[in-house]
Formats: sequence, structure tokens, C-alpha cells
Amino acid sequence: MEDRNLPPDSAASMGMEVSEDSSGMSREDCMDRITKSLKDPTVRFLRDQMEQAGCPVWVRLLMAANCKNQGLAGGYSSRNGITVCCNQLSYQDEINQVLIHELIHAYDDCRAKNMDWKNCAHHACSEIRANHLSGDCHYKREMLRGFMKIRGHEQECVRRRALKSVKNNPYCSEAAAKDAIAAVWDICYEDTSPFERAP
Repeated sequence: MEDRNLPPDSAASMGMEVSEDSSGMSREDCMDRITKSLKDPTVRFLRDQMEQAGCPVWVRLLMAANCKNQGLAGGYSSRNGITVCCNQLSYQDEINQVLIHELIHAYDDCRAKNMDWKNCAHHACSEIRANHLSGDCHYKREMLRGFMKIRGHEQECVRRRALKSVKNNPYCSEAAAKDAIAAVWDICYEDTSPFERAP
């Protein structure tokens, strides 16, 4: 897999956001929970799909860390794998969600041999897919975040979360992030690979 070609500190900004009230856990407890997450059916499915695509996900590519960036649950870097921000998470479900979200980025990186994380459209597409396919925008999660909308909540959430991540890419201004999301929305939102349909 190619590296995202981002400075190490900016690669972390490609991560998944977390709610403000997380109290965190120790790195040891976090590694135990990461190991437990490997048994989650969706995590197993994504790892299997990556292996079939020629990009195995070894456990050593799943790192537990204490992240300085408050509100960041995890991140993915081609060179370093998946980072889970233990100090930002408290529950097993949060670890599962981080791994699913970041594995979708890793899957995108694997299948698109020319993935360029400096390209706002490439990054936007992967964020749209990760937020749509991981369950990050399930209405129950949105209600816990304080976003309560009956209709259209999922697409609105995907757009909001994708924008938040892409505009944190040092190569994408907020305007460029908005334009990129609009440009790739239809094709990327409809792309449910490796799933048959959005879970």
C-alpha cells in the first residue's frame, strides 16, 4: 500500500471524530478491546475482503495510542496502519466503530492503487464511504450526539462528518472540501463495496 503522502501529524487528522464526553481507557485495556473487536462480524468481514484484495490487515497494524487531538477517536495511515485513540474511548462499541470506519479507509486505499490523500476528491470519497458504511451515522448514534432529525438524517450526517474530516486535511481548504464532497457524492455514496449494500 502506498503512503497517504501526508506529514505524520496530519495523517492523524484523517481520523474519526468522537463525542466530547469520553473519559478514555488505558492502552492495555484498549489493546484487549481491539483484540476483542477482531471477532466482530463486520471487522472480520472487512479484514477478509482486504486479504482477498491483496492487502492483509495484520494485528500489528492496529495500534492503541493516547492521542493529543481531543475529539479524535482514531485514524488511518497507509504507512502506519490504524490508530485507536484509547484516551478518547470508553466502550467496546466505540472501538468496534473506529476499526470499521478506519478499515473502510484502508480498503479504499488498497483497492485504489492510485489513491492520493492530498487530493480532496479522493479523501472526500473515502470519508463519504466510511461514514455511510460504518454505521457512524445510524440514527441512534446521531441522537446521542444531539442531532435529532427524523428524515434525511443519515445523508446529512455523512456530509457533515465527511466535511469535518476533509477540511482538516492540510491540502484541502473548507471550500475545496465542500466542492470535493459535492463532486463525488453520488458515485461514492452509492459505492457500497465490499458490502452488497449499505449495512
